[in-house]
Amino acid sequence: MLVRFFAAAEAAAGAGSVEVEATTVGELKKLLVARHGEGFEAVLGRCSLLVDGKAGLSDDHDLAGVGGIDILPPFAGG
Repeated sequence: MLVRFFAAAEAAAGAGSVEVEATTVGELKKLLVARHGEGFEAVLGRCSLLVDGKAGLSDDHDLAGVGGIDILPPFAGG
């Protein structure tokens, strides 16, 4: 599945997107941290994961059939 990174998540990952295979949200997070390191882990902890546009999914959420995941850090605005 395609995982896209935005803003600080992109900077921490060193890439705008990656292709990965994971069965759950939790497995995906572990895989991305192993691939991109501790700096990415710190950013990931503050990010929202949108799984096919849906946020707030648990770590045990099944990723079977998912087309894409977006990792978005909090944005300031006003």
